Amino acid sequence: MALHILDEANRCLECKNPSCQKGCPISTPIPQVIRLLKENKLDEAGRMLFENNPLTTICSLVCNHETQCEGNCVLGKKGSPVHFSAIENYISDAYAPKMVKGPAESNGHRVAIVGSGPAGLTIAIILARYGYQVTIFESKDKIGGVLRYGIPEFRLPKSVLDDLRYRHLDLKGIKIRPNIRVGDAISIDDLFRDGYKAIFIGTGVWRPNALHIKGETLGNVHFAINYLNNPSVYNLGEKVTIIGAGNAAMDVARTAVRNGCRRVTCFSIESKVAASHYEFSYAQLDGVHFEYNLKPIEILDDGVMFRQVQEKEDGTYEEIAGSDTFYPSDSVIIAISQGPRNVIVSSTKGLVLSKQGLLAADQFGNTSRPGIFASGDVVNGARTVVEAVAHSKVVAETMHRYIQGLSENNVSEETYEKTDITDH
Repeated sequence: MALHILDEANRCLECKNPSCQKGCPISTPIPQVIRLLKENKLDEAGRMLFENNPLTTICSLVCNHETQCEGNCVLGKKGSPVHFSAIENYISDAYAPKMVKGPAESNGHRVAIVGSGPAGLTIAIILARYGYQVTIFESKDKIGGVLRYGIPEFRLPKSVLDDLRYRHLDLKGIKIRPNIRVGDAISIDDLFRDGYKAIFIGTGVWRPNALHIKGETLGNVHFAINYLNNPSVYNLGEKVTIIGAGNAAMDVARTAVRNGCRRVTCFSIESKVAASHYEFSYAQLDGVHFEYNLKPIEILDDGVMFRQVQEKEDGTYEEIAGSDTFYPSDSVIIAISQGPRNVIVSSTKGLVLSKQGLLAADQFGNTSRPGIFASGDVVNGARTVVEAVAHSKVVAETMHRYIQGLSENNVSEETYEKTDITDH
């Protein structure tokens, strides 16, 4: 493994204006990290990675590298790019056990983190470095959010998340309250009452989007985010239909194959898949089948009725009359993205939703209520892990400045009506 990693590192041209770094949403200093590795300074390289990205080990495994760092490597224009994902994973995995430093000296201020997905973890770790007394409120029994309950084990081993909790949370004195949903027994106002100076909301998007077609409530129908939460409790049968062809659909399909389903087919309304090339390729290797230009019309107990569609010049799709075809299957999984559950918003005065139904926040994480901040999928919709981490680094600094009295987050409701909060 080490020899392979060094061979890959030695291919790096150490460009003066590294396109790979520009292509990374969190601007990982890739040439510097590779240079340190080649100089046998692995600890320095690891420290640089974790200081820039607290979730660097996770990102090395789940990032869409083909369109980010590796997709922008100049060597990839005529051949194979430097596979920084493998280098980053090797360095971060080797350096992580050396991260044994205890909590920073307390600055006397409490901060509440609602949700322990990529955004919440990033905020918690950064603010703990500043000495804040951080408490994470998590509705599930373990930390990780979509990292644990939405990404399959074969892509992101749970042991990585367990180690992250130990290194970054337990050792740093961050407290965790599992199995509690803020907005039910505990409210946002209760947190302010108990002395929390700032509250971060990073509850993700856990409400599945529905097709709203006949048959969607039948017993053989499931939603992707629910299935990925705990695949072992589902009995899908041998033949599975997956409606959708994005990255989540690829995760569902490959998980179903690993759980004994013999024929798994993804159906796309488009003439291609929406998933990345890498994820699509892996799904094909796993034996997943694909059908295109088909729109689901009705779900039945033994399959789905689809209708052929064709793309028009304006990018919309028109149905082809008389083209209805029945595709039999034992189970159907709907994988067409998710939206937020608005428990917190409905129970908290002063919070505003965007036109997309997401929690409204500006580019710095300020919500419509002073002292409450937000980022991640609950603000931007379903995005990549590294995008959530990159934006949350900005929000963490905003929160720090707010608590220290260096800035205020009084943003009017009118601001959100004029701002597209999904364009960060």
